[in-house]
Amino acid sequence: MGQTVQHYLIFETAGGFCGIAWSDIGITRFQLPTKSADAAERLLLRRLPGAEPGQPSEQVLQAVAAAKRYFEGEEIDFFDFKLDLGEQDGFFEQIYAAARELGWGHTTTYGALAKQLGAGPEAARDVGQAMAKNPVPLIIPCHRVLAAGGKVGGFSAPGGSVAKARMLELEGVRFETPQPAQKSFGF
Repeated sequence: MGQTVQHYLIFETAGGFCGIAWSDIGITRFQLPTKSADAAERLLLRRLPGAEPGQPSEQVLQAVAAAKRYFEGEEIDFFDFKLDLGEQDGFFEQIYAAARELGWGHTTTYGALAKQLGAGPEAARDVGQAMAKNPVPLIIPCHRVLAAGGKVGGFSAPGGSVAKARMLELEGVRFETPQPAQKSFGF
C-alpha cells in the first residue's frame, strides 16, 4: 500500500454501516455492512490500525455513492475504481483481477476461477484463500465466487454466508432451499 497515511470514512447504507479506507494511490480497504458505525470502524481499524479519518477524494466519494446504490438494489459496476492492494502474491493478483470481471448477478466457483486462470483443481483452495483475504469485498466481488456445485460456501465478512447469500439475492441470484435429508411423518 502507499507509504502515506491511510484515511477512512464510515458511512451508512441500506444494508448497514460500511467503511472505506484509501491512500494516495487508491482504495485500500472496504468494510461490508455491520449493524453500527462503531462496529464498522472497529473492524476496519483492526486491519488498518494507523488509519485516520479523512476527507475523501472524488473517487472515494464516487465509490461510497456506488456502494449506497448497490445496497439499495441498483446494478452497480465497481470495476473502474483504482485500488491500492500493496504487495500481493502474483497468483492472488490474477485471482482478484479475474474476480473483478464478474458482473452483477453473475457467479463462478472457486474451481472454475482457478481453471480460468490456467491452474488445476488443487488451486481452488488458493482461490478460496484469496477471497477470504480480499481487502476490498464488494469492489472485488468475492461474494460472487461460490463453492463447488454452486453452493454459497463460506464468507469471512460480518454475517458470514448469510450475508453472502443476501448480497447475491440482491443481485437476483437465487438459491434453492435444501430439501431435508429425512422426510417427516404427516400425523
